[in-house]
Amino acid sequence: MSYKDDIKAVAQLREAMQGKWADISPENVARMRAQNRFKTGLDIAKYTARIMREDMAAYDADTAQYTQSLGCWHGFIGQQKLISIKKHFGTTQRRYLYLSGWMVAALRSEFGPLPDQSMHEKTTVPSLIEELYTFLRQADAWELNHLFRALEEAKEAGDSARAAEIENQIDSHETHVVPIIADIDAGFGNAEATYLLAKKMIEAGACCIQLENQVSDEKQCGHQDGKVTVPHEDFLAKINAVRYAFLELGVDDGVIVARTDSLGAGLTQKIAVTNEPGDLGDQYNSFLDGDEIDSASDIDNGDVVIKQNGKLVKVKRLASGLYQFKPGTGEDRVVLDCITSLQNGADLLWIETEKPHVGQIAAMVNRIREVCPDAKLVYNNSPSFNWTLNFRQQVFDAWEKEGKDVSAYDRASLMSAEYDNTELGQLADEWTRNFQRDASREAGIFHHLITLPTYHTAALSTDNLAKGYFGDEGMLAYVAGVQRREIREGIATVRHQDMAGSNIGDDHKEFFHGEAALKAGGKDNTMNQFG
Repeated sequence: MSYKDDIKAVAQLREAMQGKWADISPENVARMRAQNRFKTGLDIAKYTARIMREDMAAYDADTAQYTQSLGCWHGFIGQQKLISIKKHFGTTQRRYLYLSGWMVAALRSEFGPLPDQSMHEKTTVPSLIEELYTFLRQADAWELNHLFRALEEAKEAGDSARAAEIENQIDSHETHVVPIIADIDAGFGNAEATYLLAKKMIEAGACCIQLENQVSDEKQCGHQDGKVTVPHEDFLAKINAVRYAFLELGVDDGVIVARTDSLGAGLTQKIAVTNEPGDLGDQYNSFLDGDEIDSASDIDNGDVVIKQNGKLVKVKRLASGLYQFKPGTGEDRVVLDCITSLQNGADLLWIETEKPHVGQIAAMVNRIREVCPDAKLVYNNSPSFNWTLNFRQQVFDAWEKEGKDVSAYDRASLMSAEYDNTELGQLADEWTRNFQRDASREAGIFHHLITLPTYHTAALSTDNLAKGYFGDEGMLAYVAGVQRREIREGIATVRHQDMAGSNIGDDHKEFFHGEAALKAGGKDNTMNQFG
């Protein structure tokens, strides 16, 4: 319904009240409705799920149409990302937000900073989803409020052409509400616990839930040692639990991202149940490390023996009770994980790797696509990688393989600033610049994300401000390093009262009180210094 149509509809409602609503302005109601497009989290989940599905189809048709997101740990951070995206690119298309379990643990837990091991309160995740969408909806209200104020000014000036132009902008307004890929870790317990948490996340607005195949009570960050995976049967039960949650709540096209940590995980907590040779449990167990035995005398107290490839094998069991996989089986386990997940309800894959290498990712995806031709990845462009060193070493290795002279470079020391302006350093930067494009084209990556960018940007900007402010620069450190840049680069937060909703509140006061409204945005408001 257009803005004008909404005015007419409210006017009819007011008329039917026979004077009881005489103080209610249809224009104000239509304005408030436009500034509050989404009424519930489920409205958001249904809307954003459609967007993701459309984007997935667009990527299948053209791999250049990949999507991107940045991780966020506060609603304001997510809001400013989308405001910046609209400011610089004019549209939010194919840009999402990522909710990182790592950042929730490190920055949002009541226990204080925690490692990424699922020790934080699981309710923090849906709370953050709700917070993010509250701030994104406020960004809609803030942006539209400026348009409505401009519309009033145009009408007061008698500029009908300008008024018509602004009304068109209002009717065609693009929301800041975008899909959030939300991290549910390993499900925070059994499948029932996963289902209950998934429901809370969907009700808060999540259209996409990322689930990993680690053991809930042994969960580790994807880039730490000691990762323990679960048999496929356990993981598929949790995928089913998330799907049931989506369907129960009416989000029929909700998206599930199945993440495998098998590439870097050398341990399992359980031996899979198997009923016949070659079934899924048998395939999982075939990767277990162990020693063949010939007789019962080879078995010691506490040993576990399985039948593996037709032979009796005493599997290697650690003091922790965990079982060890055969070295060098990570990629094979990843491929099996991914095929199994896609064949049993997952929509997208996530392969956690130890480095950003297009060739490595493509080799696994190509094997997966032999069975599942439309396999697509969500990929973690992780700050845990040393991107500079990785790509410089990749260039070094490529040159060495080509027979090019690399004697001017020390491979182990390529992080050094002395290589920044060298041919190798510049080519490595070019490879980094093109990584997402190349990986989406060659390795099936539909979505690129950075898990915790603002954890690092907040630390870096705070360090720069503290160094100057508490040093010789004093107040100039803030003025030159922050405020002056905000003004000259058009950052809306320089008028922080407005960004926080002061003008919206003033307009509402006028709606409610009329001429008696006591407003904050008068001539003495220092916000006016910023124009």
